[in-house]
Amino acid sequence: MGVTVFERSHRVLAKVKVSGGGRCNCTNTFQDVRDLSAVYPRGHRLMKRLFNVFDYGDAYRWFESHGVKLTVQDDGCVFPAAQDSQVVVDCLTQTARRLGVSVVTGRKVEGLDALRDYDFVAVTTGGSPTGQGLRWLQALGHEVERPVPSLFSLAVSDSRLHHLMGLVTDFSVGIAGTKVRGEGPLLITHWGLSGPAVLKLSSHGARLLADRNYRVPLTVSWLRMREDDVLVALHAMAARHAQKLLPTANPFGLPQRLWSYLLDRALGERAQLRWGETGKKDTNRMVNVLCSDSYETAGRAPFKDEFVTCGGVSLKAVSSQTLESRHVPRLYFAGEVLDVDGITGGFNFQAAWTTAYVVACSIAAAQ
Repeated sequence: MGVTVFERSHRVLAKVKVSGGGRCNCTNTFQDVRDLSAVYPRGHRLMKRLFNVFDYGDAYRWFESHGVKLTVQDDGCVFPAAQDSQVVVDCLTQTARRLGVSVVTGRKVEGLDALRDYDFVAVTTGGSPTGQGLRWLQALGHEVERPVPSLFSLAVSDSRLHHLMGLVTDFSVGIAGTKVRGEGPLLITHWGLSGPAVLKLSSHGARLLADRNYRVPLTVSWLRMREDDVLVALHAMAARHAQKLLPTANPFGLPQRLWSYLLDRALGERAQLRWGETGKKDTNRMVNVLCSDSYETAGRAPFKDEFVTCGGVSLKAVSSQTLESRHVPRLYFAGEVLDVDGITGGFNFQAAWTTAYVVACSIAAAQ
């Protein structure tokens, strides 16, 4: 049976090429993942089932057996050892060529009529941020979950924070009044907050953020410590270093620029006190800022940096075993066109490899 790939653009795998800063974070070891819902805010139950067929270990072995040597970072992210996404692009295109797959570029498909000469059809069109690319599938009876952006940075209208541009630290951020949180490295930019922690937050809170027009109260914890432990550390600092100025004696090892900024947020003009001059109110204000600092977001980052769309063809519309449409026989779905998406770290590519493998096996078995 011949296979034909129709690609709307004039080159295939453009998203793979630019992913991971041009390095392609092609999967993850899942070494620290205890519950798939932590890395797949939508579709974790389906992914758990499909991993019984083809999981991250299978993907790792597939790439290495096809000539792409991989390397694993301490955080579990898996990249080509060459640190170049082109080796992944070359591997996939050369394998397709070797197997006789026909690739037609510059061809947009918007309905099944154009594909009536084919026995099976797999839709792998990726996310559709505006929903335009899903309308023909809706017309065929498929339920669609509203698409909204995921994995994006957040703008914060605080010029003093912007002065810390380029600073990277480890922290936790959440949307006040909800359970939506993100932890990990933070990058302060000239427009607001970015980095893995914010990207995780944007993924888990994608729909909530969209519903609130990306303007929400953020709670930031600048320390990975409980409030009681922070309070003890501040009291100990005041006892041991009473004559030192607050800005010059940092008990938590925070970057100096950040420490001075947080003292100013907590104490204002009193930020120049000596440790021995601080009172109970001063200490409580420092604890509050260090553990539960608050900011108002001012929308998504001003750049279109999101790579993932939450939403798509509802999982109710497909078989959880084969990913075949429940409405149109011999029509299948794989990748981001489905309402499955993950946090940053290689999880979205793994969902693409897994769902594509399951669809290929399902079609092969149905012949």
